[in-house]
This record gives sequence, structure tokens and C-alpha cells, in this order.
Amino acid sequence: MEFSEVSYEQGTPFDSYGPGFFRLGGTVYEGSLVVSPAGLKPWGGPEDAETILSMVADVDFVLLGTGETMQPVPAGLRAMLEAAGIGVEPMATATACRTFNVLLGEGRRVGAAVLAL
Repeated sequence: MEFSEVSYEQGTPFDSYGPGFFRLGGTVYEGSLVVSPAGLKPWGGPEDAETILSMVADVDFVLLGTGETMQPVPAGLRAMLEAAGIGVEPMATATACRTFNVLLGEGRRVGAAVLAL
């Protein structure tokens, strides 16, 4: 079996996450976040669509981390994102962090909006 190191040329992956925080690039951020190849911003949750929409030029779709368990995307948020041309995929926050790292490593134009656990 051959191993190769993953490079994250288009952004910063999640290093870890825990109760109320995320670690990206060795820096700890408290609270919920929106992360894209262009950077990261604090996020106010599903009611804060504007922060997700601010990355429309940088991503094709967003992984929506909904907390401990997967929850449906609120209809209004889904409609706003889709109208802006951004696909959205809900999943538990832990799953969204891991999936973001895999897709970022593949060079995909992916964003993550993750609720802190």
C-alpha cells in the first residue's frame, strides 16, 4: 500500500473540534463558523444566511453542519442558497468537518457552515 500526503492548497482544513470550538490551521476558534477556501467567519446559525452567501464566488456547495445530529436545512435558507447558485448538504457537524477536509484535499470548491457542538 502506498501512502501520500494530502495537500490543502485551496484552504485550511479542520484540525479538530470539540465542545464550543473548532481548530483550523493550529488556531482555535470559538463558536459556529463559515469556512471557505477564502477564509473563515463567525456564523450566527441558520438564520444568518448572509454570511454563507458572502462566499458565493468561492464555492459550488456548502456542507451544513447542524450540530450533534443531522437536521434538515430550513426551507428559507435552502431557497436563498439555491437562488444564489450554491448547493447545500446537511449533516452532523462532525461529519461536515471530516467531509470538508476530504473534499478540500481533492481541490473541490467547497464551503462549510458548522454549528459548534
